[in-house]
Amino acid sequence: MDPATIIGLLVAFGSLFAMITIEGAHVSSLLLPAPMVLVFGATIAVGLAGSTFADTIAALKALPHAFRGKVEKPKQVIDQMVGLADTARKNGLLALEQEAADVKDPFLRNALQNIADGTDGEELRILLEDEVITTSKSNRQAAKFFKALGGYAPTVGIIGTVVSLTHVLENLDKPATLGPSIAAAFVATLWGLLSANFIWLPIGDRLGRLAELETERMTLIMEGVLAIQSGSQPRLLGERLAAMVPKPTSKSKQKASKAEIPRSEAA
Repeated sequence: MDPATIIGLLVAFGSLFAMITIEGAHVSSLLLPAPMVLVFGATIAVGLAGSTFADTIAALKALPHAFRGKVEKPKQVIDQMVGLADTARKNGLLALEQEAADVKDPFLRNALQNIADGTDGEELRILLEDEVITTSKSNRQAAKFFKALGGYAPTVGIIGTVVSLTHVLENLDKPATLGPSIAAAFVATLWGLLSANFIWLPIGDRLGRLAELETERMTLIMEGVLAIQSGSQPRLLGERLAAMVPKPTSKSKQKASKAEIPRSEAA
């Protein structure tokens, strides 16, 4: 489990609470049922209206994945592919059928089973590529739904503020209540902006990032499986797959690379 989303949201809401406390305000003044019901209820409703019922259900089911989702590290995938290549090289491609029975990942399991069944390399590539594309589209659709909610929420909040201000104008003959009524009217706008930037957009971005990582993982598996089928050597396979993984550059590495430059070339 990657705690980045939980930590980020806790720090964001904690910062808001700290600001409220420092200014001497009360959290209860923001927890008004009417604007919260409008903002959250109407936002989800218009999100449903702009999508399909099936997409909405799929997005809601993907919500726990934004908090608990964890993608296997590329090194683990590469090591697994190298191990399978070594097995195939020593015992033949039919030995992969036994390996497939012990694999939990359905994508890899089906790929190994197809190799053991003698599926043509081109046909296997088409099959795996189609599955990668389909999975990627499904994962990105959930992210797109929550990003859409992040776009709707501020506008819904403004609508709530306009409705509340209309009610305020109807009671101008009561000056004592104007201040609290106007303050309460802007709570809807606050929750619209708050829910968009503290909830919906971060969740959408998180699901989108997890979708990218899952696509990269499946691509590594696909290329590894196809290389195993073609008889690639385990060591070369590991180097090839490692070259497909983006390597982050750090300042320490950059300094080390500069230090390795001969003085004559640096001059």
